[in-house]
Amino acid sequence: MEAALIIFALMVLFTFLGLGTYATVKVVQAAKRGVDRTITQARRTVEDTTLRAKSLGQVGVTASLAQLRIDLRTSMRSTQQALYDGVRTDASLKESIGLFERLSAHGHELDDELKRLEQEPDRKRIADLLPDLRERTTKITQAADSLRWAARDRARRFAEDDLSVLSEQIEVESGALRDWSRPPVDDLAATAAAWDAAQARPTTPDPAPAALNPAAPATSYPWQKTRRPESTT
Repeated sequence: MEAALIIFALMVLFTFLGLGTYATVKVVQAAKRGVDRTITQARRTVEDTTLRAKSLGQVGVTASLAQLRIDLRTSMRSTQQALYDGVRTDASLKESIGLFERLSAHGHELDDELKRLEQEPDRKRIADLLPDLRERTTKITQAADSLRWAARDRARRFAEDDLSVLSEQIEVESGALRDWSRPPVDDLAATAAAWDAAQARPTTPDPAPAALNPAAPATSYPWQKTRRPESTT
């Protein structure tokens, strides 16, 4: 018996240790993801600031490459946010997200190529490549913009339809409230209660007349003498 209790206690202990370890791992992983997101966001902010500085502060192919990267990244991020925010309330956007993920692969490939070309010393060759790079950037951004605006138009249409239905319901209710011939609910309840009381009165027997009631005993006073019984002899 004692051995069974010891084994059971050890099993409970190991279970709690396992749960504690699992919870610790999950907390560490969540913290790591949070740190990774912070680092990624910080790196992205630095890159965006650098690109804007290059596009405004320099000329030639360097400024052109920086502007292409800004246009590409801005369009892709806006579309990603619009789709992932919209799918929370509209599951039909899942297919659009699948298409966007495929488009993102081309966008990452182009962004990496533009980033490598920023370090290319042969500016003449880069200038020759710019028309093709602009065309590829335009195709990707136009496709992303199309998905983004389609998702926004869909959400706006649903919002407008819901607002129209709600407005119609409010108009109907407003008309009902302005129907002065309809008594308030409290008056209807009071009328119903009065009717029930009136119906109950005809069915309740009236009390018997006073003459038919048994006579009440005579009132006695403590100073009265007790009446003697009459003699029968």
